[in-house]
Amino acid sequence: MANIKSQIKRNRQTEKRNLRNRKVRSELHTRTKTALNAIEEGEDAEEAVKAAIKRIDKAAQKGVLKKNTAARRKSRLQRRLNAAS
Repeated sequence: MANIKSQIKRNRQTEKRNLRNRKVRSELHTRTKTALNAIEEGEDAEEAVKAAIKRIDKAAQKGVLKKNTAARRKSRLQRRLNAAS
């Protein structure tokens, strides 16, 4: 455990950020999984992919994902959708 006041504050901030980022990442996984399932079943796939891409963009904007990672994930999703239709 840290004794230095600034380090104690740093630890508190890190914990908050980790929680926030975990929520965002969890949401991302859920949306992506939903989109992939929709593509496989062929029902409302475009809407699901659109929602997933929106979440990916937001995660990249918040710094949870890097820009290129977000672009790669969006590209893969879109490719799957295009191949299915």
